[in-house]
Amino acid sequence: MNEIPTLPLAVGDWLPRRSYRADAWDAAMLAARKNGQRISVVIPARDEESTIGSIVATVRRHLMERVALVDELIVVDSRSRDRTAELASRAGATVVGQDEVLPTVAPAYGKGDALWKGLAASTGDLVAFVDGDLRDFSAQYVTGLLGPLLDVPGVCYVKGFYHRPLERGSHVDEDGGGRVTELVARPLLNLYWPQLAGFVQPLAGEYAGRREVLTRLPFVCHYGVEVGHLVDLLALHGLDALAQVDLGVRRHRHQNNHQLGVMAAQIMVTLFDRLARHGHQHGDSTMTLAQFRRGTALSSVDRDLVLTELSAMERPPLAALEVNTP
Repeated sequence: MNEIPTLPLAVGDWLPRRSYRADAWDAAMLAARKNGQRISVVIPARDEESTIGSIVATVRRHLMERVALVDELIVVDSRSRDRTAELASRAGATVVGQDEVLPTVAPAYGKGDALWKGLAASTGDLVAFVDGDLRDFSAQYVTGLLGPLLDVPGVCYVKGFYHRPLERGSHVDEDGGGRVTELVARPLLNLYWPQLAGFVQPLAGEYAGRREVLTRLPFVCHYGVEVGHLVDLLALHGLDALAQVDLGVRRHRHQNNHQLGVMAAQIMVTLFDRLARHGHQHGDSTMTLAQFRRGTALSSVDRDLVLTELSAMERPPLAALEVNTP
């Protein structure tokens, strides 16, 4: 009889306690709990003229002018070839060029480098990162990420998660996005770092942390930056210092298969680097894969947890058996 798959005890305890909904907090409530802390929002952007202005204007209007929650709004222009920098500045952001920050450091390319430069350019005690290609952006993305940092003792880093529709012409797969997450990142994390199995979107570009924590993390220069953070934070601060928040729905520009292949390879390189760096040995040939599907069973967030037991069980070569089948 097969055993029912189970999550590691730490994850089973963490998942309901450290998973929240963004609508649990509003901007005014959080502004009253700042206690003198400065808050920065950093947006890395490369050729995002179609979305960056709306994102900046939303943060400025709802979180800086109507309510004094965010103190600093920075867009890192990652060598854009369009009007990204102009439109971000016009909407009210402080725009810095990726190569203008820390100019004595040798230049590098990639999203992770832009995030690192944005952190260096910011001054906030709390720093929230938001991608620059989001459509239908809501200020609740930022308030949701900041909520646990301002309201839950012991939390130092908050990751966003959401439903990710994949649009193909007139057809919409409501949870078809996040293919690199489901096919590469989640299996590898479940295999080598099962304590991180409870993160719905380990590669999410929306997250926030305390400055003293973020400035002690290495930033992978390319797409491995987010998953590298999770692995490093787990080692440095433990699972209970990390949280995740349901931000609702994320609509953005999707990558083609070639670009997804590059992203997947970068995720693999990052995780294999972390395995070597930490001297990780994995001798077990079984694992429990934790996945999330649309539903209502997971506490106050609408995800169902699905567990599947996997193994490398195999039959021996028939030639090795004393009696072969005809």
